[in-house]
Amino acid sequence: MIKKINLHLILISFVLVGNSAWGQTEYGDTSTQQIALNHIKDVYNTAIGEQSRLYNGPEYDVYNPVIKGNANFLDKDDFVSGSVIYDGIFYKDVPIIYDINRNLVVARLYNKFSKYILLSERLQSFDILNHHFIHVRVDSLNTNAGINDGFYDQVYKSGLEVLAKRSKSILSTSGTITLETYFSATSHSFYLKKDNNYYGIGSQNALLNILKDKKKELLQYIKANKIKFKKTPEDAIVAIATRYDELSK
Repeated sequence: MIKKINLHLILISFVLVGNSAWGQTEYGDTSTQQIALNHIKDVYNTAIGEQSRLYNGPEYDVYNPVIKGNANFLDKDDFVSGSVIYDGIFYKDVPIIYDINRNLVVARLYNKFSKYILLSERLQSFDILNHHFIHVRVDSLNTNAGINDGFYDQVYKSGLEVLAKRSKSILSTSGTITLETYFSATSHSFYLKKDNNYYGIGSQNALLNILKDKKKELLQYIKANKIKFKKTPEDAIVAIATRYDELSK
């Protein structure tokens, strides 16, 4: 009963401070109100504990331990602190792993033992290991979307947007006696969003053809800065996209 009353008080405070902060956004400094609002959010997320809306996914089915390596982003073999936006609510300091083989975000239950899946359809974005992933949702009727539904690393966003798809697969090799199964190295696919359209980027020419209205200037920029697409495609795409946005201002 006490816990329920405390939660109600927290929620009332959240609304009062929130209304005060949002009502003054246009006219004054809201830093004090925003700090108070963020504090109330933190207290609320801590207080609800087991009642958190995060704890509603199925149990995570772990891989067979005979598979060498792991399926996780940046090869992390344990949970790391991250943040998520789930059902439109921001949660910070959530212990998560990102399984890039199954394309699933996994969290640790409040008992610090059980692993469960954050439902992808309710997960808008998450931050892990200094990377920001967004959930790209593709209309099932749009066969020319240029990208599949799933989580993408948002490596650049301004006028253009650059996304990276990180993935692993399970491979097997047969020896003279045994069969060895292991996770592959991470593969990366890159996409450019321009004018609400997504384009897969597999080469420098493909990128420049999309940005053809500034192609001459971009070629000069690439040459002057010795950008090597084949060697570091991700860095090259971000640099070229950034330069395109600068030229488009």
